[in-house]
Amino acid sequence: MIRILLADDHTLVRRGVRLILEQEPDLTVVAEAADGAEAVERVRDTEVDLVVLDIAMPRMTGLQAAAEIAARRDPPKILMLSMHDNEQYFFGALKAGASGYVLKSVADEDLVGACRSAMRGETFLYPGAESTLVRDYLDRLRRGERVPTSVLTAREDQVLKLIAEGRSSREIAKELHIALKTVEGHRANILGKLGMRDRVELTRYAIRAGLIEP
Repeated sequence: MIRILLADDHTLVRRGVRLILEQEPDLTVVAEAADGAEAVERVRDTEVDLVVLDIAMPRMTGLQAAAEIAARRDPPKILMLSMHDNEQYFFGALKAGASGYVLKSVADEDLVGACRSAMRGETFLYPGAESTLVRDYLDRLRRGERVPTSVLTAREDQVLKLIAEGRSSREIAKELHIALKTVEGHRANILGKLGMRDRVELTRYAIRAGLIEP
């Protein structure tokens, strides 16, 4: 029996995905989470074999949660759920440690197979990702070659997400337990690295990068 943790900030989506999974005799959802941070907590206190994460959630995105979960000793397998048919998000999922990327629009067709692929140690490619670019990326990963990494650090991604959600620098400092001056430093570094000027441009970037939902 494959024990699954399901994380999505929409209750109806979780309910629908759970119904798809639990129609199968070898799949059972043993825990649910409403955001990435809660998913990380559930992995700490629940025995699971597979984590299914929505890519864009409040507090901590699915990509951020996946990276934290994948860094654990003997981590469970990870699948990302997304409404976006987008290679950038797919690459981000692989970099974060996921074994596959499933589109919500075809979850009823692909999710069960993706779960079983992940448990066999295989990478699940959604149909739109069958491009030469993705194949080349996976081949380079298998050969152990270096692949492009994000422009921003993990901490800068956290700060960017909170800025895009409309948090003030003081709120971000409190949320991340860092000094206000440190937040301002991260903000300046993010603007500089991305060549942007203000919160509006940062928010657009955060949506494209899958850090927040549009």
